[in-house]
Amino acid sequence: MAQAETFLLMAEEEGCSWCARWNAEIGPIYPKTAEGQNAPLRRFDLRKGQPDYIALKSAVRFTPTFILVKETEEIARIEGYPGEELFWWQLSVMLKRSGPQEQQKGNDQ
Repeated sequence: MAQAETFLLMAEEEGCSWCARWNAEIGPIYPKTAEGQNAPLRRFDLRKGQPDYIALKSAVRFTPTFILVKETEEIARIEGYPGEELFWWQLSVMLKRSGPQEQQKGNDQ
């Protein structure tokens, strides 16, 4: 059975101060975390339009918005950047609710 592709899609736009804060606080470490390995980050510029290859539950209206995607369907989202601690907590809840991860990485540290 093929592994379902899961990723975190970040909607951002130029001049977004909360996007810049996320990029400074989380961006450099995200790919090194278990969350980042289980749901790699992809980005899109909200001003250039939403990706048409993903079935979003609703339009993205705020930046940053983080959308957990499995294959081509939205599973859950975080609208805005609530700060480091709350972001990690919300993301972990989203990942747990998305179903078992076929391959947990980084948990042996």
